[in-house]
Amino acid sequence: ISLGVVVREYASLSHLHKQYFGFPGEILMRMLKLVILPLIISSMITGVAALDSEVSGKIGLRAVVYYFSTTIIAVILGIILVMTIKPGVSQTAEHIDRAGTTPNVTTVDTLLDLLRNMFPENLVQACFQQYKTKRIELEPSKVSANATTIPPLATTIMAVVENVTRDYKIIGTYSDGINVLGLIVFCVAFGLVIGKMGEKGRILLEFFDALNEATMKLVQIIMCYMPVGILFLIAAKIIEVEDWEIFKKMGLYMVTVLSGLVIHATICLPLIFFVIVRKNPYTFTLGMAQALVTALMISSSSATLPVTFRCAEENNRIDKRITRFVLPVGATINMDGTALYEAVAAIFIAQLNDYALDVGQIVTISITATVASIGAAGVPNAGLVTMVIVLTAVGLPASDVTLIVAVDWLL
Repeated sequence: ISLGVVVREYASLSHLHKQYFGFPGEILMRMLKLVILPLIISSMITGVAALDSEVSGKIGLRAVVYYFSTTIIAVILGIILVMTIKPGVSQTAEHIDRAGTTPNVTTVDTLLDLLRNMFPENLVQACFQQYKTKRIELEPSKVSANATTIPPLATTIMAVVENVTRDYKIIGTYSDGINVLGLIVFCVAFGLVIGKMGEKGRILLEFFDALNEATMKLVQIIMCYMPVGILFLIAAKIIEVEDWEIFKKMGLYMVTVLSGLVIHATICLPLIFFVIVRKNPYTFTLGMAQALVTALMISSSSATLPVTFRCAEENNRIDKRITRFVLPVGATINMDGTALYEAVAAIFIAQLNDYALDVGQIVTISITATVASIGAAGVPNAGLVTMVIVLTAVGLPASDVTLIVAVDWLL
């Protein structure tokens, strides 16, 4: 942060030089993304195959229940804070500068795409592309014209009656990015099959086990470069910010979101850990410190996965069979921060528009934010796409998502 502030103040860098300055950070991101694919595939298959189907079913069920519970707690916490602090009451949407464009998405299509991506038609393609549908409007039907005569004036008026029903067709496209959800579904099924095969599946299991070990060795090498990469990653972010005024205007909104995240991370989650495990949660958190710092700096749960594995297995001594099965799923569907952020942002935008929300709409926001956060891919800024879904669900203008784009990268 200090490096970024100093360079910003004393060196007048062009846009091109700013990108050059952030190059070491970009290399770190690329290195982490490089090992995501072999890590997810090898860890999921060996994790599921090592457990028998009954045990893996119990662990999977507990993990999913935990993920849903923490996400719902995060959403409720966000709603309580935004309704108490009321960050949008003191100002209007006109006073805040808009940035970026509004993603054109619909709730139904997004949720269906989520299910489609769970079952990719091409496994190799799922390693680098996700399926995405878009609506194309069909040509409207012909307009009928009626001639109407009004006797007193003896004037003929052509009343054009337009009764146009808009019809759409859905076209499938592919966008860049690993289809993590599809790979996880395949790996779970494949791992269960290998586990059932017994001695015949032993060779495959040993192969994926060796692949997992080799990938973790690569992660250890990447760890050596991490301090340098993170240094330039943060500094470059600070240098790239052009208008600091937006942070003053959005200050109360940012305080609401950040205080929600801090309460959730330092009180709610440690409390759940203490109640279930009966051990000091902060000792466990200390062991995960490197993964937490990495996630904070690079804003991607999937890219942090290699570091999370290393911290969980080496620092906190968690059984490899558990981490391999639970962590990849958690990095994909357990988005507490995204859920909290979306709930706060939706109510903040409603307050800016002086739009009173009833209890039913607040419940709708909480449910939609929970579901949308699960659908958000483990990549930066996916929250903006799911944000449009939450706004649409309660009848708020989707275009208002551009109000919060300017501070999205920080939150």
